[in-house]
Amino acid sequence: MVTNQILMDTLDKIYRISDVDFNVYTLDGMCISKDDVTKNDAVRDVFKQLNSDDDVQEVNDCYYFRAMNGNRLEYIIECEKTDKALVVGRMTALQIEALIVAYQERFDRDNFIKNLLLDNLLIVDIYRRAKKLHIDVAKKRVAFLVETRNKDDIGALETIRNMYLESEEDFVTSIDENNIVLVKEVGDDYTDDELQHIAEVLVDMMNTEAMSDVRVSYGNVADEIRKVSNSYKEAKMAMSIGKIFNSDRNVVSYASLGIGRLIYQLPVPMCRMFIDEIFQNQSLESFDDETLTTINQFFANSLNVSETSRQLYIHRNTLVYRLDKIQKNTGLDLREFEDAITFKIALMVVKYMKYMEHNK
Repeated sequence: MVTNQILMDTLDKIYRISDVDFNVYTLDGMCISKDDVTKNDAVRDVFKQLNSDDDVQEVNDCYYFRAMNGNRLEYIIECEKTDKALVVGRMTALQIEALIVAYQERFDRDNFIKNLLLDNLLIVDIYRRAKKLHIDVAKKRVAFLVETRNKDDIGALETIRNMYLESEEDFVTSIDENNIVLVKEVGDDYTDDELQHIAEVLVDMMNTEAMSDVRVSYGNVADEIRKVSNSYKEAKMAMSIGKIFNSDRNVVSYASLGIGRLIYQLPVPMCRMFIDEIFQNQSLESFDDETLTTINQFFANSLNVSETSRQLYIHRNTLVYRLDKIQKNTGLDLREFEDAITFKIALMVVKYMKYMEHNK
């Protein structure tokens, strides 16, 4: 909404340039073109006569011009009849309409959501603007972050917008050249499977409709509008952590990050100290691919020796021999739960360190 102060400053400049005196009124008869804002009840009677679609009308000794907000009358400009009044009145109406459009674009829904996600709004502004934009602040919503592999992928943004075009409570905005955010309304009885399905649909639609390779992450559900930024931050963290520990997955949720969320917040020097203590003078590079495959499969089967040997197509004694060899080299017996947890965390820490060093 254009403030009266901005309108007064603009109208004052037009007056000083044109040297034509005029008044601008709101629909309730308030004059906003003077320093001393006054109300003129008589003007409202004049407004009733302005039913024509003509941009200018003559009433008594004055010209009256309309300043529209789309199809809705917003302001009336009153000028005394002079040689320059027609030009100045039309120019003033156009300038006011341009200001209305500019400020609508500035405070529209897209900008509101973007500023909300980026924490650029005070709490009082969040609720005030949400009310103005007819956004229900009490709806449950979750932020889905869609990262495209190609920069300036306009097709991806338009595809997602078209998917949710008819919804009044879903919002799609572009954060930067690679990241699109969908703020999706969910019902009170939402499930984790439902959120996962929404994310998978986004990936499928991007692949088929926009021909765009994307990754999708999402945060926890926000139970009111001001907490949506927390959901977005969680989605961002899930995206970053997912690249490290779940690089083979196109969909990652904040709730599924597990211990990776803790490792991600550790300083690299502390991680290096931990690895040195666990492996001592040995590094993970010293393990061959066969050993690493055995370890990962063993963990995937919850430390079940029989199932792991079956899936690896090796004899049980062969698997036991490999586990004994790992124990000899590291001092960790992966058949013991505590040692297995330590080794698993060490593997994740090494992944994290490599990622951080590669992305300095």
